[in-house]
Amino acid sequence: MELLEKIQQLFGSYGYSVMFFGLLLEFIALPFPGETTMAYAGYLSYRGQLDFGTLVILAFLGTTIGMTITYFIGARAGLPFIMRYGKWFFFKPDKLDKTQKWFAKYGNGLIFIGYFIPGVRHFTGYFSGIAAIPFRKFALYAYSGALFWVVLFLGIGKLFGPGWSAIFQLAHQYTAVILAVIGVVLIIAVIYRYRRSLSRSNTRKAVSVRQRQKQNAD
Repeated sequence: MELLEKIQQLFGSYGYSVMFFGLLLEFIALPFPGETTMAYAGYLSYRGQLDFGTLVILAFLGTTIGMTITYFIGARAGLPFIMRYGKWFFFKPDKLDKTQKWFAKYGNGLIFIGYFIPGVRHFTGYFSGIAAIPFRKFALYAYSGALFWVVLFLGIGKLFGPGWSAIFQLAHQYTAVILAVIGVVLIIAVIYRYRRSLSRSNTRKAVSVRQRQKQNAD
């Protein structure tokens, strides 16, 4: 309740700017309750106090700009700098180790799913730069993941209104299940598109063969 009261005070004093600057600072690894703030902001849009579209845009920009800044810090400064000066950015050694292990296990996919893993999403930008992942690839995963993340948590407040807090807790509790479902859906979509593409290619080849056979017969 104390956290929620602080968030309410922030929106009362600074309005929409809380959404942009709060998430930007969170992804530079400064302490800010991004998910709770987004869910509550979605609730304020449910009540008609804030515009949902504006919240999505500001949350997306704050998140992606923050992630992009950390990517270039990681790319330019490298791991030794992060290890040496990380304490000034609230980098705890255990969180750095945790992110390194997750990155080694899941690679580029962690940039997308890392938003939903507490203690990891704040560091994926840095490690993407340190690992020299091409910026276009980083942007593809980071920006698409950011859009999904902000729409999901803002949507909780917008869709469920006064019940947003209970749904928010369920979303946190079943994050792994949600990610698994998303992964299965994406895999099915990729397989479906591949099979359709393969089927069309085989059809074109069959038509081409029949046309050549007809031409030879004539």
